[in-house]
Amino acid sequence: MKKVVKWFLSLVVIFVVTVLLYVKLALPNVGKMEYLSVRPTASKLERGKYLANHVCVCMDCHSTRNWNEFSGPLVDGTIGKGGEVFDQRFGFPGSFYSKNITPSGIGDWSDAEVLRAIASGVSKNGQALFPIMPHPHFGQMDKEDLESIIVYLRTLKPIENIVPESKADFPMNFIINTIPKEPRFSKKPNVHDAVAYGSYLFNAASCSECHTKHEKGEPIEGMELAGGFEFPMVTGGIARSANITQDKVTGIGKWSEADFVKRFKSYTDSTYVSNKVVKGNFNTVMPWTMYGGMNEQDLKSIYAYLKTIKPIHNNVVKFVNP
Repeated sequence: MKKVVKWFLSLVVIFVVTVLLYVKLALPNVGKMEYLSVRPTASKLERGKYLANHVCVCMDCHSTRNWNEFSGPLVDGTIGKGGEVFDQRFGFPGSFYSKNITPSGIGDWSDAEVLRAIASGVSKNGQALFPIMPHPHFGQMDKEDLESIIVYLRTLKPIENIVPESKADFPMNFIINTIPKEPRFSKKPNVHDAVAYGSYLFNAASCSECHTKHEKGEPIEGMELAGGFEFPMVTGGIARSANITQDKVTGIGKWSEADFVKRFKSYTDSTYVSNKVVKGNFNTVMPWTMYGGMNEQDLKSIYAYLKTIKPIHNNVVKFVNP
């Protein structure tokens, strides 16, 4: 009997080791990387700049934000330099640093390598990227939009900034290799189809990532977009994402289209003055000044899409300071 148990345990050990070696050495596997050379045009540059700064908000994480002011506006002269850390202090399973995406950081990356990183979450050297950058969402965008972002990134002012290597804690150092997937590119819907185009923009902005509460790294089923995701703030306290479902009591069900657009555009109004944040007082990770740069028609499309979201009653306390 003891021999049978030992034999069985040996098989289990061999199986586990084999699986771990496969995950560590054979993954990530996102398919063959095809050659890509994006031809820069004025229209691509304009579209890429708009997406990177106001929809996908790439610069949100790849620049330095001033957390002493409300909503953490970007610090001048840091656009794209990377180096922001997302670590255990903020609930992450490791220490993850945003990459330097100026030409000083990715100037030797091919267009195909940049596209693979954005759409599949695999770096130039084949390593898996932790999905703080929501590559599962970007991989569902129109490939031409992602190419436009690449064109824009090539025009950023080079900033010399050596960023530390990201390190995942166990077992995330194995799990991370299973996350990257082959992209499932879509076609950008007609802008006149407000709901469809709003859904496209909503995915590109990865709104669901922050506005859905998670447990053990997974969104809680049945609580989609009902808010409550917690963000420990650099300035102290914990901010929580808002309920953006159509619940009329705890969500945005009573908001008119004008209310929705005004909420965003108020942060880009010429009269807006960024408020200083005293340590321990309310602040938010929501990059209002970036999303506020979206054009009104796009914001109206997102509103039209949100009107299709089922109401979920979930009262969110937006900020606590234990």
